[in-house]
Amino acid sequence: MTEGDQVDEIDGKVIELFANEPRLGVLEASRRLGIARGTVQARLDKLTAAGVITGWGPDLSPEAIGYPVTAFLTLEIRQGAGHDAVAHHLADIPEVLEAFTITGAGDMWARVVARSNADLQRVIDLVLTEPGIDRSTTVIALATQIPYRVVPLAAAATRPDA
Repeated sequence: MTEGDQVDEIDGKVIELFANEPRLGVLEASRRLGIARGTVQARLDKLTAAGVITGWGPDLSPEAIGYPVTAFLTLEIRQGAGHDAVAHHLADIPEVLEAFTITGAGDMWARVVARSNADLQRVIDLVLTEPGIDRSTTVIALATQIPYRVVPLAAAATRPDA
């Protein structure tokens, strides 16, 4: 797939089926979708090669493994320190789930988890050991209203007007 290619309706159905049931076999998927097994496999291969499908799980719940606190850190990076050094530092901290370079008031956002509010302070202190970070502000998530999802986006991408 190139940048101009779109995910078509069959791709969307394959994505939705495997997103909802990632352990489903290709043969069963072909039966449910009413298309040839080879077509399902070819679509999966194409979507994986194009980077549309980026993994096969398992998806984990931080809460279920003892990390019920989620917070978002807005990091201000020292001028000249560079984002890469900060990103490498964050990647070494298991409680950092993801990080994004951003525009606006800060330079980078990091989603972190912790075992408690007190443990969150430990995680923040660990993040701030990187000399390239000048300061951090923290927002604690109270509840997940919409969990991370991409299936509706894939469905929208299959519509010609999208």
